[in-house]
Amino acid sequence: MTLCFIEPKDAIRVIAESVGKEARRQLLGELVRAWVDEIPEEELVSHYAKALADLDEHDLSLLAAWHGSLEVGQPIANKEFLVNVFPSLGDNRREALKIAAGFRGEEAFEAGVAEEQALETVLPWLTRARARELARECLELYCWDRLGSEN
Repeated sequence: MTLCFIEPKDAIRVIAESVGKEARRQLLGELVRAWVDEIPEEELVSHYAKALADLDEHDLSLLAAWHGSLEVGQPIANKEFLVNVFPSLGDNRREALKIAAGFRGEEAFEAGVAEEQALETVLPWLTRARARELARECLELYCWDRLGSEN
């Protein structure tokens, strides 16, 4: 029997190339969430501001509504308000960044930005342990895709 060893980040790339569109969309969403979990605390605000920079009014409104559900004040759907209120979110800051980055990633996916570009941008940020965990999730997506999703 031959054994083949592959690094988790390489496994993620291979799986991304092997699944259908909906599974790729979900894989990239998981990748973004994993990336946000790896960002050092002191860099969260700058990444949040970058994620908001490209969002349209609809996405800003959805994000403001989410902020409003946390009762951080009367939410305003503009970038300045959302960046200024970000530090007051406490433990919810990473979730806010995941939502904003998810909107941005979804827009990039719809615009046809290559998955490879997203992988090259985000994978280097992941620790080996987080990449292994993400590779397991990707394997589940691969099985879901191959065993009968509506792709």
